[in-house]
Amino acid sequence: MSLAPELAPAQSDWQAEVWRLLGEVKDPEIPILTIIDLGIVRYVRGVSRDALRVGLTPTYSGCPATEVIRESVARKLARAGFRDVVIETQLAPAWSSDWLTPAARLKLAVYGIAPPAEAVSNPKRLFGVASIECPRCRSDATRLISEFGSTPCKAHYMCTACLEPFDYFKCI
Repeated sequence: MSLAPELAPAQSDWQAEVWRLLGEVKDPEIPILTIIDLGIVRYVRGVSRDALRVGLTPTYSGCPATEVIRESVARKLARAGFRDVVIETQLAPAWSSDWLTPAARLKLAVYGIAPPAEAVSNPKRLFGVASIECPRCRSDATRLISEFGSTPCKAHYMCTACLEPFDYFKCI
């Protein structure tokens, strides 16, 4: 089963424009990522640019950034001339860090945040903690400092090779 966002086989010009605009909406907690990078845009539906529905799945149901993201989407689309936009929250299936795009994983590492180490669905996760690579020196000689990082979706680690602290985007 694919968990990719719902895309119409043949998109109209306005649908393609909506997806492009959504690709410009930044995550307020990790501004190097867009909501497309995060994989939280589930669908764009509508019959015209004046009757539009956008489905968003928050990274978790209590995410403090959810309302800011909703407002950013509404504002972005309104400025582009889209009227009567309804933003719907889709909680099922629940978001997973598996939905991060390859571009998002690269952006995180370049920014200094270690991306999720392995797929949430990987059965090896049952048998111990994954090796977390330092985003600065690429060493896997790292240790967990705190399960609680700068945001709820991150943990705080330290590299024992280069001695730098860093955030790790948790597998959710």
